[in-house]
Amino acid sequence: MGGMTAQVVIAGAGPTGLMLACELRLAGVDVLVLERDAERADAESRAGGMHARTLEVLDQRGMVEPFLRAGRPLPGGHFSALPLDFRNLPTRHPHLLVLLQRRIERLLEEHATRLGVRLWRGAEVTGLRQSGSGVEVEVEVLGGGPQGDRRHGDAGRRWIGAEYLVGCDGGRGAVRRLAGIGFAGTSATLTAMLGDVELDAPPEHPLFQERREHGTISVLSFEPGWHRVMTTEFDQVAGRDEPVTLEGLRRACLKIAGTDYGMRSPRWLSRFGDAARQAVEYRSGRVLLAGDAAHVHFPAGGQGLNLGVQDAVNLGWKLALVVHGHAPDSLLDSYHAERHPVGARVLENTRAQTALSRVDGHTTALRATLADLLSLDDVNARLSSMITALDVHYPMDGGRSVDGGHPLVGYRVPDVELAIGTGEVRVFELLHQARGVLLCLDGGAQEGPAAHLAGIASEWAGRVDLVRARPSADVWQAPVVGAVRPPVALLVRPDGHIAWATGARPDLDGARAALTTWFGPARR
Repeated sequence: MGGMTAQVVIAGAGPTGLMLACELRLAGVDVLVLERDAERADAESRAGGMHARTLEVLDQRGMVEPFLRAGRPLPGGHFSALPLDFRNLPTRHPHLLVLLQRRIERLLEEHATRLGVRLWRGAEVTGLRQSGSGVEVEVEVLGGGPQGDRRHGDAGRRWIGAEYLVGCDGGRGAVRRLAGIGFAGTSATLTAMLGDVELDAPPEHPLFQERREHGTISVLSFEPGWHRVMTTEFDQVAGRDEPVTLEGLRRACLKIAGTDYGMRSPRWLSRFGDAARQAVEYRSGRVLLAGDAAHVHFPAGGQGLNLGVQDAVNLGWKLALVVHGHAPDSLLDSYHAERHPVGARVLENTRAQTALSRVDGHTTALRATLADLLSLDDVNARLSSMITALDVHYPMDGGRSVDGGHPLVGYRVPDVELAIGTGEVRVFELLHQARGVLLCLDGGAQEGPAAHLAGIASEWAGRVDLVRARPSADVWQAPVVGAVRPPVALLVRPDGHIAWATGARPDLDGARAALTTWFGPARR
């Protein structure tokens, strides 16, 4: 096996793989990231922004500030180029953060390095075999080694042993194929081209999007000195091997917009379609999938990168508990159960957005109707919460936990201020170490729920923190749910979702059931 092992091997050093590596390493897991490309592709940036829920999960780990400093906030997004207003969403980050993927990856890699993640560039996964006790990963080495470790730097093929392998290697990556996992969905119906170019005569608006007779065109100003130009032509699908050239993009712009905006000096050119496919299973034994390896779709609404990062945050703490022996292997089944429906919903809404982008008269009439509906606050809030993933809900029933009937169970916990002692703390600050939080909001009363729950929490010490506090507000605001009174006690998972909540009379059996379900058996 080439003398190298890791508890978890991750294939792919994109945003999903790097975020997952950070989550695992924070929990003390020995993780090795394999990246096929020998050098970071700094000229290429597929995604260009981060939505509110992604900013929240970074905030939950205390790592959001570098991203906020590097990006540019916009007060809204869009649904098929129909504007959405994010400013009234109940979050500390009610905006889209414009930030190119290459900069997101650099910031995540820097954080992963600080945590001690091993990253091996120039190492491509070419085979795997798994057993009941582990997985062996065949790697073709192009040169170099993990963090420059030349002991493993000779080119050739070798095997790496691990307990689990996670494929974060994209829609055409090897791990899903090698694991024999199906990729079901719909084929492409259109051709889109993208070019990061300099423009001599750009549109006046920095976010220009229009539908014309022969297709759609977008011209976006991400950074000074250059623009991202995107064209879409319907009912034609380019061959996979057809070259992508500046002249091809120029012809598409002239056909659709009647001008090429004086484009020149391309940094990056690409072509893609609206194929929408999803892995039939996110898990096969000791092999799991996340990010584009698990789902691909048209980049409508800027959801792809965000979906992958949120996959990683759902999976990381569960995989760490299993690797450390605190929870049974069956906990990993909840990853597919929770994230597959979320991915399926994104595929559906991107299909809807591409259908709404078509340039015939019937679609134009439909768009006018939807634009009118979006002037209603409730409609805007509903679609905005979906695009930003603030409304994601995980069912906590089926014997997994007892919710006490509180409407917030299954949703992400609001990041409210809490009074602790003589100071204040935000809820997200309690999640920085990626442990569960059993939060008692009775103000530390001697006979309150905390008095009963403290002994229970001690049985999960090291996996769950008991926090006693007083809520600073009598009402919490949440997407979809609206205004609700806070529970008296609640269990918050490391990914920020509420697994259990109770009123003034603590449901101790429910607390134990939820703790056992999500954090494994109590200590003996």
